[in-house]
Amino acid sequence: MRRLLVLACFLVALALLGGWLWPQLQSALRYADLLRQPAPTAASLALPLPGVRFADTWGGARSEGRRHEGVDIFAPRNTRILAATGGVVSRIGEDRLGGRTVTVTGPGGYHHYYAHLERYPALKEGQWITAGTVVGYVGDSGNAQGTPTHLHYGVYTPMWTAINPYPLLRTTSGGGQRGARE
Repeated sequence: MRRLLVLACFLVALALLGGWLWPQLQSALRYADLLRQPAPTAASLALPLPGVRFADTWGGARSEGRRHEGVDIFAPRNTRILAATGGVVSRIGEDRLGGRTVTVTGPGGYHHYYAHLERYPALKEGQWITAGTVVGYVGDSGNAQGTPTHLHYGVYTPMWTAINPYPLLRTTSGGGQRGARE
């Protein structure tokens, strides 16, 4: 009888532990699936600001001897910024250059960086989102303070090497267009 009671307690404890670990296991499997998905390719990403024309500003000279690691898309303050891809919100916070930022880790483990935000939407780190989810609002935070309001959008490989996002963005069915290379 004692062995049966010990076995029953063990099974109950195992069930409770399994119930507690199941969401973490599901999330880990979902993340592994995200990493196995194809990385972004030419014209595969939705525009974060549909309908706004912009130019390829990749590689332009910046302060402190840096080069621009993204594209700047100018729009009125508080314009909604939409996720270019689905994925998981991996960071919400401030940094010296980008000001208020949101980073989404998407297919292939590529990181999508949205910077100079005016404010954040109701997002949480670890939250799964789809393309088109509001990830912020256009502003001029960080080192863009006092400049015309815009979104700095950057794309980084899984090893955090910046790549030019311009060729990855596509025109949306809503009539958005990329600007000519200038």
